[in-house]
Amino acid sequence: MAEKKKILFILTSHGELGDTGRPTGWYAEEAAEPATILAEHYDIIFASPKGGNAPLDPESVKAAQGNHVVETFLNNSTIMDKIHNTHKLEEFAAKGAEFEAIVYPGGHGPMFDLEHNEIAQKITAQAYEAGKVVAAVCHGPIALTGVKLSNGELLVKGKEVTGFSNVEEEQINLTKAVPVLLETKFKEIGAKYTKANDPWGEKVVTDGRVVTGQNPASAREFGHAIHKAIQASSQ
Repeated sequence: MAEKKKILFILTSHGELGDTGRPTGWYAEEAAEPATILAEHYDIIFASPKGGNAPLDPESVKAAQGNHVVETFLNNSTIMDKIHNTHKLEEFAAKGAEFEAIVYPGGHGPMFDLEHNEIAQKITAQAYEAGKVVAAVCHGPIALTGVKLSNGELLVKGKEVTGFSNVEEEQINLTKAVPVLLETKFKEIGAKYTKANDPWGEKVVTDGRVVTGQNPASAREFGHAIHKAIQASSQ
């Protein structure tokens, strides 16, 4: 049997939500839903800026109660062992092109350690310029905002994208807890930001080999969209 091609999931290493005193991390649904879909076709590798345990947002576990996919994922000891022992991003600093996709799940954690992460940006640019897919959901797209291609242009400039909206951030009273608002950042750097008609509605955008999802409700379709984009790019 042929060896599965690989996808790199880049999780946050950041577990504190600004100065709120609340824990944060990666968001359960936004990793579990796409990873479950993609694991049928690819080998999922988990990495984080610091390596080792990637903190899980406890609020996301509560929010996912009754979601069979998420509960199965979180109760899978093989998967969770990989997440408790993620690869350090530096291991892949020159290996972005080896993955069929680079995927950034959300949670507020990425807002603190992935917006300006040069190694993550390098890996993402390598993958994209090798014809691979780059994908991010909810707050994960903050990791795409600083990615520069070899021609000096920002990866997302002029591309249609989505991600956690300003109104959604307002509705959970965390506008002042994050370093930057994702929707605002996208607009400032020349990306074509779009969102669902209503807050918390499902929204997934595919612009060539860039796939983005808006929020937890978008996580499942986000996973399917990544697979479709990989298939399209490999034809």
